[in-house]
Amino acid sequence: MESVERRERVRVRALWVRFGSVEAVRGIDVSAYAGRATALLGRNGAGKSTTMRVLAGVVPPTDGDVQVDGVDVRVDPLTVKRSVGYCPDVGGLVPRATPWEHLQLAARLRRMEGWETRAQDLLERFELGDAAHRVTGGFSHGMGRRLSVVLAAFHRPGVLLLDEPFDGVDPLGVEATQQVIDDAKARGAAVLISTHLRDLAMTSCEDALVLRGGSAVAALDSAELVGEAGARAYRALLD
Repeated sequence: MESVERRERVRVRALWVRFGSVEAVRGIDVSAYAGRATALLGRNGAGKSTTMRVLAGVVPPTDGDVQVDGVDVRVDPLTVKRSVGYCPDVGGLVPRATPWEHLQLAARLRRMEGWETRAQDLLERFELGDAAHRVTGGFSHGMGRRLSVVLAAFHRPGVLLLDEPFDGVDPLGVEATQQVIDDAKARGAAVLISTHLRDLAMTSCEDALVLRGGSAVAALDSAELVGEAGARAYRALLD
């Protein structure tokens, strides 16, 4: 019997995404396993966010096979949207709604019962408790990022997709995000983190896929990208 640690919850093979004449993603393979976190690393324009949007069921693949928890994204994107937890790189919040209203809506859509305690716990963990009933239109970028992570993790998804979760976030927010990632891995979820912040990603991830110009240039154990030696290896892959 296959071990839980190596059960593939995300399987992407030969993924292509084209927007008109622009090839945003060029034939990449991605795997993410239960109980592990995988980093998608690369500069802006590498194809990281586009890949995450495909996995979240937001953008359809132009070509390739994309399976998320056994569901074909091309065939049933709605089921994928409902099942994953997705923190987009930008947007995703309703400016006139409060964090509590966002969580309340998420709970209703997923028919969650007894959700209030978890909602309060997550808001306090991310230091958003005092802002629970303020509209998000007045939030700083960092506060919006933190709330997006809260919403992604709220329903304890089997696949957690975090696109640039550390961008503009203070150290306490980074620590809270890393705790959410650790909690997700401990209960057997697969986590994918898209970021250009190599050092933070390596703190949370076991695996890494480096993208450049829409193509995958290396699939590595995260230990190979740690420290100064890891920084040099990463720079060499991007050059």
